[in-house]
Amino acid sequence: MVRQEVDGGVAVLTLANPPVNALGAALRAALDEALATAIADDSVRAIVLAAEGRVFVGGADITEFGKPQRPPSLPDILDRLDASPKPVMAAIGGAALGGGLELAMACHGRVAAPSAKLGLPEIKLGIIPGAGGTQRLPRLIGPDAAFRMMLTGEPVPAETAASLGIVDAAVLGDLVAAARTRVLEIADSGALPRARDRSEKLTPEARARFEAQAAEAVRRDPDATNVHALARAVRAGLEQDFDAAVAVERAEFRTLVEDPRSKALRYAFFAEREAARVPGLPKDTPRRTLATAAVIGAGTMGGGIAMCFANAGIPVTVIETEAAALERGLDRVKGLYAGSAKRGSITEAQRDERVGRISGAIGLEHAGEADIVIEAAFEDMGVKREIFSKLDTIAKPGAILATNTSYLDVNAIAAVTGRPQDVLGLHFFSPANVMRLVEVVRAEKTAPDVLATALDLGKRLNKLPVTVGVCFGFVGNRMLERRSRAGERLLLEGALPHEVDAAVTGFGFRMGPFAMGDLAGLDIGWRSRKDFGGRAPVADSLAEMGRYGQKTGRGFYLYPDGARTGTRDPEVEALIARVAAEHGITRRSFTPDEIVARLMYPMVNEGARILEEGIAARPGDIDTIWINGYNWPAWRGGPMHWADTVGLKTVAEALSRFAAETGDDSQAPAPLLRRLADEGGRFAAWKATA
Repeated sequence: MVRQEVDGGVAVLTLANPPVNALGAALRAALDEALATAIADDSVRAIVLAAEGRVFVGGADITEFGKPQRPPSLPDILDRLDASPKPVMAAIGGAALGGGLELAMACHGRVAAPSAKLGLPEIKLGIIPGAGGTQRLPRLIGPDAAFRMMLTGEPVPAETAASLGIVDAAVLGDLVAAARTRVLEIADSGALPRARDRSEKLTPEARARFEAQAAEAVRRDPDATNVHALARAVRAGLEQDFDAAVAVERAEFRTLVEDPRSKALRYAFFAEREAARVPGLPKDTPRRTLATAAVIGAGTMGGGIAMCFANAGIPVTVIETEAAALERGLDRVKGLYAGSAKRGSITEAQRDERVGRISGAIGLEHAGEADIVIEAAFEDMGVKREIFSKLDTIAKPGAILATNTSYLDVNAIAAVTGRPQDVLGLHFFSPANVMRLVEVVRAEKTAPDVLATALDLGKRLNKLPVTVGVCFGFVGNRMLERRSRAGERLLLEGALPHEVDAAVTGFGFRMGPFAMGDLAGLDIGWRSRKDFGGRAPVADSLAEMGRYGQKTGRGFYLYPDGARTGTRDPEVEALIARVAAEHGITRRSFTPDEIVARLMYPMVNEGARILEEGIAARPGDIDTIWINGYNWPAWRGGPMHWADTVGLKTVAEALSRFAAETGDDSQAPAPLLRRLADEGGRFAAWKATA
């Protein structure tokens, strides 16, 4: 796992643990032995630490967290580097993340290839760096810059790392050769520069800036235990010597590893990666070539999807039925790109390149040469079937035909073509140019190579594709419908909109369901229910009154003078009481915990049905969809993981009680949920048997 080559007095130790050189027990042991051998070898004056592949070290092996660690630990290896009488230079040829960057910072010098990225992303897993990262990084770049970098968890490119002082230089050409030259210069100098010994960046001004940043971070997220721990660890490095501060960091790290938030975030991390593996779809499934694309519809969704292709370097044609609609859509896209360039998130050159990849056309015949066609028209089965019937005669053989539907039957859409094997759903989330999630809807006759190509495309578009089956609303919207129905019932039974929204934001969502409804527009759900059946007595009554939400200044809340935050409206509260009386419902008060249970347990129940039906392959796929598409708080791990933490017996018993109280048998526990509850089981341990 570690190759050793000695030449000219330099031992080059190359990590070879593909694909990301994760610092698991076996690699740590091999590296520790290689370092000991090189240090003991009298012919070796200096050491270069390099790695195979596009990743230097992707971090620790987080599957080991919470388990007895096999020696040597990463801190043990870093202690060996600190004690080394010979200089060690890290040659960072790719990503150095987490433990990988901590390893590099413990070396006596660092050079990086221009393509390298360096970062400490532990905050995203609910923890903090645990191998000296909170101590060495502030000594290299200052506590303010280091805290900011660790708080976001975002990596920086090599040039930025060099300007900050994380690495000595970003090197073009032969990286290992440059590292050899530099490490010999250190050996000749007789001095061993160690990050732990640096103090020039720990100025009073930098300390003051750090304290201000830490106070703001804690104020912004007072319940984030890892943010508090990060501030304490960095502060320890300013108040204590290096070894004592590292001990503080290590104690904070160990505590966080057992924290429920961290466990949920680590679960979400693995669930997201597992979602890329589709049961029954071999890795070597052939892919189709996707060099050009067409999007049908220049509305908000169609324009956003076109931007995804343009951002990925794929030319795309946006197709409309009339010139005015096309012009409006393209102008909207240009405006979004102009705004990005003005904010500095892209350069003006990138803006021009991306706009240049998007062309417009009138008429479906312009989709004839595209390798993939994505329909983003109205959510109307008649409209979509008509479009696909025409595309069947226009699109070239082998082209992938995708529908961006949120609810509709993809099998029925595919059935109007003579090539159902080429058809699938790609449910982008709005705004499509921003949101990561794409539900990839595998229809009954979708060919394996079409599915595999679509999944690859999702990654190419910088999206998170999750495969789902065909049913009304797929996974996310099917479960959302259950929550919406439960929310309406809560209003009739006695909760008020602001009470429900407060309980949901207290649970961790950014917005409550009624504030979100006002933001999206109550007319959207109202029209959908008229098309697909069903009624939401309160929301539909508001929509029938012309109260559509923020855009009309009135919805569940009042929005005077264009306000973005709503205020309570006695008229709405009186309407709710009147509708409840018409339905013969006796109203009562609810605690925040009761509101959360009434809203979330029916979602979990529907998730159990989705698993039973094979619409989702794993509970983790459901959780990944809800975290990335519906802003479920990631630190709760998604609805299915959260249900496991609550206890499935508790959830099932509550659902049985809800069903009895409301007379709604659909709230009764699904067979899978009931069985797991009776067995003392968990969704995390569930495996599909089909």
